[in-house]
Parts: sequence; C-alpha cells; structure tokens
Amino acid sequence: MGIKTVAVHSDVDSSAVHVKMADEAVCVGPAPTSKSYLNMDAIMEVIKKTRAQAVHPGYGFLSENKEFARRLELDGITFIGPDTHAIQAMGDKIESKLLAKNAKVNTIPGFDGVVKDADEAVRIAREIGYPVMIKASAGGGGKGMRIAWDDEETREGFRFSSQEAASSFGDDRLLIEKFIDNPRHIEIQVLGDKHGNALWLNERECSIQRRNQKVVEEAPSTFLDPETRRAMGEQAVALAKAVKYSSAGTVEFLVDSKKNFYFLEMNTRLQVEHPVTECITGLDLVQEMIRVAKGYPLRHKQADIPINGWAVECRVYAEDPYKSFGLPSIGKLSQYREPLDVPNVRVDSGIQQGSDISIYYDPMISKLVTYGSNRAEALQRMEEALDNYIIRGVTHNIALLREVIIHPRFVQGDISTKFLPEVYPDGFKGHKLTDLEKRELLATAASLYVAEQQRSQQFLGTPRISIDKSNASSWELFVHLGDATHSAIVSKTGSTFSVEVDGTKLNVTSEWNLASPLLPVTVDGTPRTMQCLSRDAAGNISIQFLGTVVRDNSPKLSSDDYCTVFTFHISPDFSL
Repeated sequence: MGIKTVAVHSDVDSSAVHVKMADEAVCVGPAPTSKSYLNMDAIMEVIKKTRAQAVHPGYGFLSENKEFARRLELDGITFIGPDTHAIQAMGDKIESKLLAKNAKVNTIPGFDGVVKDADEAVRIAREIGYPVMIKASAGGGGKGMRIAWDDEETREGFRFSSQEAASSFGDDRLLIEKFIDNPRHIEIQVLGDKHGNALWLNERECSIQRRNQKVVEEAPSTFLDPETRRAMGEQAVALAKAVKYSSAGTVEFLVDSKKNFYFLEMNTRLQVEHPVTECITGLDLVQEMIRVAKGYPLRHKQADIPINGWAVECRVYAEDPYKSFGLPSIGKLSQYREPLDVPNVRVDSGIQQGSDISIYYDPMISKLVTYGSNRAEALQRMEEALDNYIIRGVTHNIALLREVIIHPRFVQGDISTKFLPEVYPDGFKGHKLTDLEKRELLATAASLYVAEQQRSQQFLGTPRISIDKSNASSWELFVHLGDATHSAIVSKTGSTFSVEVDGTKLNVTSEWNLASPLLPVTVDGTPRTMQCLSRDAAGNISIQFLGTVVRDNSPKLSSDDYCTVFTFHISPDFSL
C-alpha cells in the first residue's frame, strides 16, 4: 500500500521477523509484556518520536484495550480498529449480551447481571438448569471459565473463576449461563465502515480446541446450510451496526446439533484465523481495516462476497502434544523450513531459523494454511504440508495436527468442541501404525540404511577402498522397531529397493538425497514424505513418519557378504 511502518519490539525480539520487515524499529522495553508490549507510555513515546499517524494493534496485547484506543484518539493518532465505545461494549461479556439481546441476536439462556457470591451463583444455576458455565465478565482465551454440573461444583467454580479472573484481567466479576453440551464453535467475520455499512464475510469453523483455545480452523463450515449461514451473518451484522462498528471484527456463536445458534462474544480485533476467510473471499482484511480507519467506505456489497473453495488452518505450536494436548516447549530453532513447495500453501509466521521460542510469549510458531477447490483437496494439501514442514530444536504439535485432519470423524465433519477429549480420552499417543504402514516404515528404514552405507563407501564416485564384494546387490538386515525385531531382505535395481519385510515384499523408490532432512519416497506406488531426524554410525535412525517420530529404529546386519564390504561402518562384533 506504500505505507511506511514502524515496528515496536521488546529487547528479546530485536531480531524478530516483523522487526526486520519494518522500515523502522524501536525497542519498547525488556521481555516481560508489562514492561514492553503492554507498556502504553513507552509505545506512545515511540509514536511521538517517529511521528507515526496510525497504529495497527495486531491480535493480542493492547488490541482490545479501550484505554489505549482512547489515548491514541486524544493524541490525534488513528487506531486501526473500532472506536472505544465498541471496544468497551463488546469487551464486557455482560454488556455485550444485553446489547445482543436488544439487537435481536440469539443469546444463551443465563443471568445477565453480576453474580455477587457463591450462594447467589447456586440459586441462579438452579433457575437456569444444570449444567451451567461460570465465566469471567472481562475474560477471554479460556481463562476464568468453569463448567458446573451441581451445587458443589458451582460454589467451587465461583471461587476459582473469580480468583483467576482477578489475576488475569484485574476484574473478578462473573456471569452464569446455560452450558450447551457438545456444541460447535462457529464464528462470523464482519467488516464495517464509518459510514454505517457492514458486511458478513461468511463463517469459520473453530470447534477443534484444547483448553478452550483453537487448534484447527476452516472456512466454510461443513455443518451450516445457506439459510443458517445467512441468519447467523445477518444477526452478526445487526450487532455490529448496534454499536456502530467500524473495522474487522468477529462474532462468535455456539451452535448445537439442531443448528440452533447462540451469541457467545464479539472480538473487536483481527482474529488469528483470519487467513481462511481471506482465502475463500479474496479480501485482504488488514488492507480493508486500514482503508476503513482512513475513512473510506467499504468497496463491496453483501452480494459481492463469495465462498470460493475451501481453506484450512492449523496452528503450529512449540509444545508437546503428548502432555495435555500441548504444554509449551522452549528452545532455539536449530533448523526451520516452511513447506512452501506444496501448492496453495500460506504460512504466517514471526520466526525463522535461529529464532528463540521463549518463556515470555505465546509459543505459536506459525499459522499453516492450505487452500483447495474443495475440502478434500484442502485437507490433502494440509497433510502434505505438515509432512514437509521442517522444525528442529523444539518439540512441536505437528503429530497432533496431522492426526486430527486425517481422523475419520474430522473428515466426515462430525466434530464439536469436545473432539480432542472424546477421540483421545487417555491423551494423545501419536499415530498408531497399521500393519501396512509398519511394513512401509521398516522397508524405507532398511532402504535408507543400505543407501547411506553405500554412499559412505564412495568419495566423488570412487570407492574409498578396493573390495571385490562392494558390488553386492542383496543384503539381509534385522531392523529394530520399538521392542520388536524384524527381518528385512534388501535387493537393489537402479534407484529402487525391493525389500522383503517379514515375508512381504515392497518396492521402495527415492532419489535418496541423504543430505536433505526430507525423504520423499514411493512405497508400492504410494508417495510418502518422511523426515530423517537423526542417524548415527551404529545404524540408529530417528524418522518422522506420518507426523509421528519413530525412534530406536536400528538396522543390524546378518549377511557375511554385507559385513565384509562395510567392515568400517558396523558395530565391532562382526566376523570376517
């Protein structure tokens, strides 16, 4: 757009991607957010120093802070977002629910006032009918929320939610509403201008969540029919117009199995998952936000907004999915390569190789987005993109993301916000190999081992040592996978290895670029992209296969011919 930019950053983010992309960059303080990204005085000083005319607040931190928007307004600086009235009205769950009711928006049955104490909480919960949701009035991100199924849980929930709300938001007010069991979380993107115009830009399905935080999103939803979509869109626009909303915003709904939908909250900022909406509508939401903030009217009418194709977003995090579906992992990205060779892939990230994932900020690595003409195509590309995403140095959640998008329930669209605990009641354990997949893995590992051993005997195409049996074309190996040992008989023709694993023969073909962490192979006509994470001289190989890391996969030799050829590359217990 030709607009020069200033990036603000903390001291630990001095080498961050957004800092390098901006025309200017200014440090606003040390790593703790209270001393940097939430430090209004420091940010206002940067605005004054650089003579900035407008501020885009991003996703979090001060993006929905009415005091920050007010201070900008007083100094004549444009806030690229809604005005302070809309931020305040929609940021308070109690006030926003009352506004929604007045705007004829469907709301969840519940108590609209502030709950005074635990006894009143129990009385209200009984009137509404169990189960109920106790939630912080000023909350967000799943904090200050408790589900109560009886009086005792209501008292306990009131105590814990008010404490967490006070700690997280400095506001311990709570509200209580009916808990919708097995709901879908579907949100409507809206866009309004300063001239009274507002549009709804279709929906995003955000039901795959852990700890009330989204993991996988897609647009459109498999669940909505055109009539429900239109009804939700029209109600979202009605609410936006009720507060004279001018910018991009999101109205979130809970949708039950009968397609009844209820207003949840409105986010008065750009959402993390906005790229999927951009993919299916063709609109650049950030550009539209800047145009609206400058005072231009919207360029589109409701009839102009299409649903063109399908888009899926996976939130790639530095976290361990095997622990509560994702506990943060910190460290340095020793190797990092995004899967941009896969067609129709978009990666929004703020990191690069060498970046630190620190304890100070959200451990999101990127938003990985794939687009297709239909859902099946978008999901197939997502599977391919996840397999080709190279992340080393931190634990990541790609294994979980891949399992979600290929799970039969997800593929069929049979999802709710309870998807993860229902599908993985004992926690996520990784991909469970079928017998065929296990044979594919074993055959590929055996082929990789032989290819690497052959390469180690060559230097610039010339054998390092002259041994008559170096042209052997058949080898017998024992491959260890977990606690089991499998036999593998390998023969080679050109770049194809024929491998007999436990009596079953498979053909493995690859270019065998052993210098690359990616290992594209074809096993009996089925293309696979594996990642060789590590290998050592003893033959121990660690492979990422179907998203899951498989370790202790060690081919060992039994053929005398093979041992004679590779005496320098085998454990010392061989015999000539």
